Amino acid sequence: MDRLRNFGFLLKDTSRLSGLNFEREAAGLNLTLAQCKVLIYLQRNEGISQVRLAELTDTDPMTLVRTLDRMERDGLIERRPDPADRRARRLFITAAAEPVLDEIWRIADRARAAALAGLSKAESDQLIGLLERIHANLTLLLPGAEARAPLCAPSEQAEEVASPTPEPAAQPARNKKVAS
Repeated sequence: MDRLRNFGFLLKDTSRLSGLNFEREAAGLNLTLAQCKVLIYLQRNEGISQVRLAELTDTDPMTLVRTLDRMERDGLIERRPDPADRRARRLFITAAAEPVLDEIWRIADRARAAALAGLSKAESDQLIGLLERIHANLTLLLPGAEARAPLCAPSEQAEEVASPTPEPAAQPARNKKVAS
């Protein structure tokens, strides 16, 4: 069988397994994978709208609102009115989120190291570069691609928690607690 026919399946399943590995590493964090993704995206996109954050995290907007409500109650994020649209809210991380983000990145580093075990630095760099090019190709194919804000700097894309793209990799675990 042509190995290229497995491209989408392999990419999706690798992303799913990466999310599960992150959850295993993050067992003591007491945050869901969805909450970790929200914090990472907000760190990279301070002031983003709830609508855009839902797109980037591939989360149903109503589910995201519940996640944001909890995170706001926990003091990790704050919503501010959008000066250009009184119906919209802009999202920001709080000072209390900074140590949590530091821990998320430490966990992500461990999870990524486990995923890339056995690859040389050159192989890892090549893999990331190729994934960045595929991401750019696919982004350009989307309607309105030229108006879309970049997800993050290309060299940072591989550092995403669970997935380098806003792919629905962790949907089954979306409401599952990483730890209780």
